[in-house]
Formats: sequence, C-alpha cells, structure tokens
Amino acid sequence: MSKADLIFRDMCEDILTNGTDTRGQKVRPHWEDGTPAYTIKKFGVVNRYDLSKEFPLLTFRRTALKSATDEVLWIWQEKSNNIHDLHSHIWDEWADEDGSIGKAYGYQMSVKHAYRDVTEEGLGNFAKAAASEAEKIHIDPVTGITMMDQVDRVLYDLTNNPFSRRIMTNIYVHADLMEMNLYPCAYSMTFNVTQKPGHDKLTLNAVLNQRSQDVLAANNWNVVQYSVLLCMIAQCVDMEPGELVHVIADAHIYDRHVDIIRELIAREPYPAPQFILNPEVHDFYKFTREDVRAENYQTGEQIRNIPIAI
Repeated sequence: MSKADLIFRDMCEDILTNGTDTRGQKVRPHWEDGTPAYTIKKFGVVNRYDLSKEFPLLTFRRTALKSATDEVLWIWQEKSNNIHDLHSHIWDEWADEDGSIGKAYGYQMSVKHAYRDVTEEGLGNFAKAAASEAEKIHIDPVTGITMMDQVDRVLYDLTNNPFSRRIMTNIYVHADLMEMNLYPCAYSMTFNVTQKPGHDKLTLNAVLNQRSQDVLAANNWNVVQYSVLLCMIAQCVDMEPGELVHVIADAHIYDRHVDIIRELIAREPYPAPQFILNPEVHDFYKFTREDVRAENYQTGEQIRNIPIAI
C-alpha cells in the first residue's frame, strides 16, 4: 500500500468521525446553484511525507503530476498571477477579463525586498542553483543592499547559509488582501536542513502551511506539487530530499463530497509509483512540467466532475 493512500484514508476517516459539522452556521462558500456549501472539518491536521522513501502520489485515484507541477512552477518560477501562463483551467473562476487573479500567489513571489547580508561570493554560489536569475541580481555599491524576491532568497540561503532557521516564504500579505481575487490557501513554506548519519549530502526538509483545504479536490494535489518543488530545489542546491510536513489549519470535506470520499477511501490502493526528476537540470529556473514523470503509476478509476464550492 502507498503511504500516501494510508495517510489520506486515515485523515478522511478522522474528519468524518471526529470533525465539526458546519451545517446551520454562517459560511462564505456556496455551490453553483447558490446553496451554502457546508463542511465537516478538523482543526490542525498534520501529515508527514518522507520523500527519501516514497513519493506521495495518491493511488486511490490519479493525481495529474504534470499539471500539479505546472501550477507550482507558475507560482514559484514564473511568479505569475495570470491564468494565461497556465496550461490548466483551475484558476479560471477567480480571474478577471485580463486573466489576472490580483496580487496573489505568484505576484507575491515576484515582489523584491532589500537584504543587507548578500555578498559577491554568495551570489556566485547562488548562481549554481539559479544561473539564469543570478545575472539579474546586483549589490548596490553605495548602500550594500541587494533587492531579491522570496524564491531567490530561499535559493541564496540554501546555498550559503543552509543551517539558517530563517529560510521561508510567506504570501499571505495583509496589505494586499483587498487586491487578491482569492486569499492564499497554501501560504507559507519553511525550509530546514538536516544531515543523516553516514550521508555526505545534506537533507532538505520543508513545512507547508495551509490555512484551509478542500480535502477531496486539493489535498493530494497540494502534497504532490510541493513535494515536486522540494525535490527540484534539493537537486539545485545539491541536497537530498527529505520530509515534507503538511500543516492544515482547517481540513474540510464538503457536504456534497462526503459520499465520494467514502467510496474513494474504500478502494484497494496500489503500490507507490516511482517519481523521476530530470537529473540534468540544476538551475531552478530551467525546470519545466516535462521534467517530471511517474513510473509504474497504477490508480483506481478517476472521479469526474467533482462539484467545487465557490
């Protein structure tokens, strides 16, 4: 049995058995027909995925690996907030007539901030992980300040200060919430480096913080895309992928998803597939959705036309 399936099944059973039902309460989401979208929810769900042992693709049903990768690269690599830069249509509901979702997700990753503790030597090390980006970054000779966005800062610190406890991103920016078409759900990544006994390479781990999650529609999607991200960054900074810890403040199953979830977790799972990342890519900004694939990925029947709360 895939460990991802076991984690997913246990989480769903816990939510359905021990969760809080919001029926009758005031809720913001609604269905397409205008009916309130109630949920059964659990607070503070924490799931751990050891990527050194198994890649967490769900086998109860298929997760679209390349599409999940495309979205995370849209946010972290392209730093885009326009749906026309995506191959999928998952964000269409929240885009304006120009395709923008406002100052959300990739927009926040593109904002540059001032840093004083950047050195020429450090930029040289950073260039090994992001050569195509490094040439755009310079230290002001007068102030000694360098402008850098959150993604570049992560890559810079992982190559220069790997044991720092400050390697993180956060896109839940209160000053910009009014200009976001959707508040960020998965909003923060905190990276932490360890070393396994007997291993020459360091191990890259991360905590993904999520304020809210539609378990049926998005759980494995988010787990997969941030696992891909961790593997990509680890390869670029010459580390081994370690654990992804997923923290969900509000993990919920919508009322119209309950029967689907019950049928899904009653299925017989398959063994975990093998995840393959193109070993030739060592510049984070050179990865594409075509650089990932899953071998021996067997799954149950796909679930079509899942109703999505708005």
